[in-house]
Amino acid sequence: MLGVCEIFTSIQGETSYAGRPCTFVRLSGCNLSCTWCDTEYARTEPGESLSIDEIVESVIARGVPLVCLTGGEPLLQEEAPQLAARLCQEDYTVLVETNGSQDISLLEPPAIRIMDIKTPSSGESEAMDWNNAGRLRLGDEVKFIIANRSDYDWAKENIIKYDIDQQATILLGTAHGTSEDPEEKFVPPAQLAGWILADRLNARLQVQLHKLLWPDKNRGV
Repeated sequence: MLGVCEIFTSIQGETSYAGRPCTFVRLSGCNLSCTWCDTEYARTEPGESLSIDEIVESVIARGVPLVCLTGGEPLLQEEAPQLAARLCQEDYTVLVETNGSQDISLLEPPAIRIMDIKTPSSGESEAMDWNNAGRLRLGDEVKFIIANRSDYDWAKENIIKYDIDQQATILLGTAHGTSEDPEEKFVPPAQLAGWILADRLNARLQVQLHKLLWPDKNRGV
């Protein structure tokens, strides 16, 4: 059984699959507490206990070929890799969003790992398992959420150090969420784009489409 926070169908707002209809299976629980987290409810709410069969039936009923397992942190739940494998067997394109602190080798192909490496502004960068850099495979994606210039420089340093851009697609997006410091202003997307261009960084600028489409909703999008 898995703890499920919510299952919904929306437009994928992130990754290289942005813009496509996608069914999201948001699992409950997270081992991190990022300062700018925008899905705090997934960490704190226990969710509904569902079997793999029940989840797959719900996904099938929605009729969308792209599925994203997210959280929270899905890899905290022992059956999450089995759920991903089952959905792959049902011919879904399966994305698994994971926070970089858990062993991504638990997810076997053809599941696509979307690893969100936490930058210093998150308060959780020390929790990263850098062995995951060596576990990446073709088709995986690595996301860095950038709140300020220090985050960007840290991300660039680690992309180079671990040759991440040679192993996976790099996604750089700007922080939203709620900063602990009310005076802090997150870097705007245009400024982040300028840094990427200036450095000729082998990365993709990511703008969260769901926040543009539904700015007043923080669940079910």
